[in-house]
Amino acid sequence: MRRPVALRLNAALATMALAAATGLVMSMPEASAATGTATGYVTQNGGTTGGAGGQTVRATTGTAIHAALCGRASSSTPITIEVEGTINHGNTAKVSGDSCNTAAGVIELKQISNVTIVGVGSGAVFDQLGIHIRESSNIIIQNVTVRNVKKSGSPTSNGGDAIGMESDVRNVWVDHTTLEASGGESEGFDGLFDMKDNTQYVTLSYSILRNSGRGGLVGSSETELSNGFITYHHNLYENIDSRTPLLRGGIAHIYNNYYVKLNESGINSRAGARAKVDNNYFKDSKDVLGTFYTDAAGYWQVSGNTFDNVTWSSPGSENNPAGPNPQSNTTVSIPYSYNLDAASCVPDIVTQTAGADKGLQVSNGNCSPQTPTPTTPTPDPTTPTPDPTQPSGINLSIGAGSDGSGKAGGTSFGNVRDGDMSTYWSPAGSTGSISIKWASATAVSRIKIRETSGSEGSIGSWRVINGDTGAVLTSGSGAGVIAVPRTSLSKITFEIVSSTGTPKIAEYETYAG
Repeated sequence: MRRPVALRLNAALATMALAAATGLVMSMPEASAATGTATGYVTQNGGTTGGAGGQTVRATTGTAIHAALCGRASSSTPITIEVEGTINHGNTAKVSGDSCNTAAGVIELKQISNVTIVGVGSGAVFDQLGIHIRESSNIIIQNVTVRNVKKSGSPTSNGGDAIGMESDVRNVWVDHTTLEASGGESEGFDGLFDMKDNTQYVTLSYSILRNSGRGGLVGSSETELSNGFITYHHNLYENIDSRTPLLRGGIAHIYNNYYVKLNESGINSRAGARAKVDNNYFKDSKDVLGTFYTDAAGYWQVSGNTFDNVTWSSPGSENNPAGPNPQSNTTVSIPYSYNLDAASCVPDIVTQTAGADKGLQVSNGNCSPQTPTPTTPTPDPTTPTPDPTQPSGINLSIGAGSDGSGKAGGTSFGNVRDGDMSTYWSPAGSTGSISIKWASATAVSRIKIRETSGSEGSIGSWRVINGDTGAVLTSGSGAGVIAVPRTSLSKITFEIVSSTGTPKIAEYETYAG
């Protein structure tokens, strides 16, 4: 129900009054702060622009950051929040509003979209206070320092993560940040950069992660495999015990990072994860790549890396180091363009560019730093223009189950729900069915059938069937977006009735909206 105009006006005035009292400077809409151009998986899935095109405001307290979020017309209204000064528990209170869902003692980016948080002026430091990202999309965090966030002891915040993402998070770019702790788990600290519970399309670039027991993870357990499509490039990992990162399932692209003093293990690919590891420089470290502390194998594709004074442990039942002579045991197709610096210059270029308050400098692709053109990030040139018929919301197939009729050799039912257009399912013949299924009833009103490149147009007529009841929800011909009556079901089946050639379904996406 819409609130009366007078009530909405009073709420807006209250937010403005709170902002004035807590360090928020309101401004008219203007161009966002210079952010350069994102690279990596964050350019996929429609791209990541943060608060571009919206209002720009200045905040000097955590409460003011919350007030800026709550003062928007809606939870998706674009906004750039320029942060200056020290943000801590004492100046970070909960603020209420229709466009936000905040909490005291932590920067809460929950159930929102289209936001940029960028450090400006003399710098922005989040002291003993973490940044939550929950059920949100299209977020940029840039040029800030987050330090000494504890999961236990006093004060407490964010489960110990400097930056933590979970619960259906999409398209987050974290760039030129400094994330640091002062010890490991026994001292009350946890991860510096954690992603779990269906977090996808993230890039961490030109950042420093140091002095922590845990660098970060993708996936919270060996069975929590709904995360992936993460890029790590031009980051410095220094004096980290492990998890640089820990990958459970999913795909990661890890290139041009500088690793110094990884004390126990480094890139830990587990539970079917696949990592493309290119032109990194590892120095004075142990077991920098492999599967560690589990018998659930992960995989890697390696090229161009330098191993400088790296030691390797012996293989065991729960220890599979990639070295001393790392070899690829998988292949990973990267869908975006990127420039690789030679590994030999990675220590120099990362030292000059990574971290907050470095002038947002980046590599020019030839091992020299440059200041990016003042612009907001746009989708990678190789990313297709978003389809105006693309269903809204989250692809419910990611993290779901799948089954179907007979499959052609070399294909898998799971290939249609992995977010990877290079893998696919084909029926054993010219007809067949493929299903998406969930553990409990899930509302679906749109599906999108995506054929692999080169096989477009193979699918002829089809039916969409309620897998619970056998009822035909709709029928038609050709791949693309298909509207169905909004139905709560635990299984939805796409049945190919006729085809020309061999149909190849790369992705079977499902949406509530």
